[in-house]
Amino acid sequence: MERPTNFAHHRFVGDKRTLVVYDVDRLVDQSIMNELLEARTFLCFAPDTVVEARNRGYRLYEGPGAG
Repeated sequence: MERPTNFAHHRFVGDKRTLVVYDVDRLVDQSIMNELLEARTFLCFAPDTVVEARNRGYRLYEGPGAG
């Protein structure tokens, strides 16, 4: 999936409601990102790594459409 313009420089995007982090480069299901952008509950990490997301209590999404 192509990165949304809001996240052109961010690979990992978190959902504040569920504490799940999505790897935008591996996401296959576009509807997941669309729903997250519509809900406006997203969060980016700095540095942009899954390790930083885990440090903040997020877990990597591995469900349907994860790629």
